Amino acid sequence: MGDDSVDGLRETASAARRDDRRHVLHSWSSHGSLEPVVVTGAQGVHFSDEEGRRWLDFSSQLVNVNVGHQHPKLVAAIKAQADTLCTIAPYHANEATSEAARLIAEVAPGDLNRVFFTNGGAEAVENAIRMARLHTGRHKVLTAYRSYHGATTGAITASGDPRRWPSEPGAPGFARFWGPYPYRSAFHSANAQEEGERALAHLADTLMVEGPHTIAAVLLESVVGGNGILVPPDGYLQGVRALCDTHGIVMIADEVMAGFGRCGEWFAVDRWNVVPDLITFAKGVNSGYVPLGGVIMSDAIAETFATRAYPGGLTYAGHPLACAAAVACIGIYKDEGLIERTRVLGETVFGPALQAMQQRHPSVGEVRGLGGFWAIELVRDRATREPLVPFNASGADNAPMTDFANACKKQGLWPFVAGNRVHVVPPLVIEEATLREGLSIIDEALAAADRHCTG
Repeated sequence: MGDDSVDGLRETASAARRDDRRHVLHSWSSHGSLEPVVVTGAQGVHFSDEEGRRWLDFSSQLVNVNVGHQHPKLVAAIKAQADTLCTIAPYHANEATSEAARLIAEVAPGDLNRVFFTNGGAEAVENAIRMARLHTGRHKVLTAYRSYHGATTGAITASGDPRRWPSEPGAPGFARFWGPYPYRSAFHSANAQEEGERALAHLADTLMVEGPHTIAAVLLESVVGGNGILVPPDGYLQGVRALCDTHGIVMIADEVMAGFGRCGEWFAVDRWNVVPDLITFAKGVNSGYVPLGGVIMSDAIAETFATRAYPGGLTYAGHPLACAAAVACIGIYKDEGLIERTRVLGETVFGPALQAMQQRHPSVGEVRGLGGFWAIELVRDRATREPLVPFNASGADNAPMTDFANACKKQGLWPFVAGNRVHVVPPLVIEEATLREGLSIIDEALAAADRHCTG
């Protein structure tokens, strides 16, 4: 870090920067090499730093600020709730929490009518797994290799991506399967339909050899998020639902990232008319203004705990400030027509613009997505589909993606870069003109990736 190392911070550095470098351990980072931007404010689809730079937020931070920064209705709801009731133990009822649960149940599919609140997505996944095990009396959970479910013990064990490696051996009772990914098929499929069919056959075989009578749940992201925005082929989720029904297995849809409008639906499963037994949510439920997550459950699973105590809970479950923010956020989705608007933008702006980039840039192997949830997969060679950087690349191996990200930042756009992919995930309130401006910056920045192409 040179002159800004922890032991040699410049006297001119801000107090926020000095205190951060000396006292904060950031997630997924080594504090000796991290150089965080000191954010001083945000508004709409932009945030600002202490050096006066204004960034177009094309990451929605961690794909959670769906209604943008500092939305006045959301801020006002939090302030009003703070004046009334800041916090209360979760064994009480209160208006904000009750109303949030009612509104979430109203937009959830099928008979998912009851909500268990948590502080975030990982805790939601932990509790969904616990519910499935208690409901079925079975212990095993099947999850996909290309998945991420959170960083707590059970959630990170359930995750399929390399972030789980430092935490292994992890919790017991998990087995993995390959989900559909037509561009890099594990099943040598020729097209998306064949990929879906073969992925389902593989899952059926995995259930067979793991023992269906031992399996409590199949846990999967409705649309895979951090591992590539992988949209399942039509029929795949329906097939998973059918397999779960055949064997009495709980289907858990992780919608922490994909839910609440991100895919142009209240929940991504709505696109395929699939009703899981459990849905985990967080992020977009209140756009991250106050930590909140939860599990929405079917009537059948809720009945399991009608006369039997559910053995889990959190001090801040159903926190009034967080739930008041959720009530306001759901109102914003409805009042501003964000769900339908996002679906249309996906079809008329995101998709066409990204497909045009694919034609112009040899580094673009594939674009995919729906709603406001898109990925550009970058390659060195389109013919061989060799990734622009190796799997789980770091340091010098990741230089091409760093070059791309820096080219975006040089023009004032904050990108979401993961592996050999660019995830295009701005706040859903973004105006079309601003969206096109950001897409143009990405288009120009792709020249940095093109320079690393070999084919």
